[in-house]
Amino acid sequence: MERRKFIQSMFSASAVAVVATPMGAFAKEEKKASKKGPNDMSFDDAVKAITDGKEVKDSDKVKLSVPEIAENGAVVPVKVNVDHPMEEKNYVKAIHVLNTANGNARCADIMLTSANAEGYFATRIKLSKTQEVVALVELSDGSFIKSAKSVKVTIGGCG
Repeated sequence: MERRKFIQSMFSASAVAVVATPMGAFAKEEKKASKKGPNDMSFDDAVKAITDGKEVKDSDKVKLSVPEIAENGAVVPVKVNVDHPMEEKNYVKAIHVLNTANGNARCADIMLTSANAEGYFATRIKLSKTQEVVALVELSDGSFIKSAKSVKVTIGGCG
């Protein structure tokens, strides 16, 4: 008699496990679908992370060169040239290239020292749709300056 009760309880426990497991798996898949990627960051969050809440001023010292119309958003050329001295105590510390509408706003973070001849950087970035590209520059005194330009994307490059 005892063996029969034991076998019945094992069957009922396995039936509960079979029913409960798929429900748990579906819940995990639903969480994965709503979760963003580990690098997803909005433009405002990226600026806060870089500047630590400090004021960012628009400046004509930052020369941002991007095409007005990008036929392919997967390869948008970007050039940033900062008209600022590169002396031992007064130099461009970092150049950050950001976008305003991709899932991850940070495109490139370039760290410089006073040993660099000039504050210059060129690269290609991906843009999913028409949006602004922003060059955010950190100076050695801890201040931030920026320049922004709009790029019209005809074919998106992010997916």
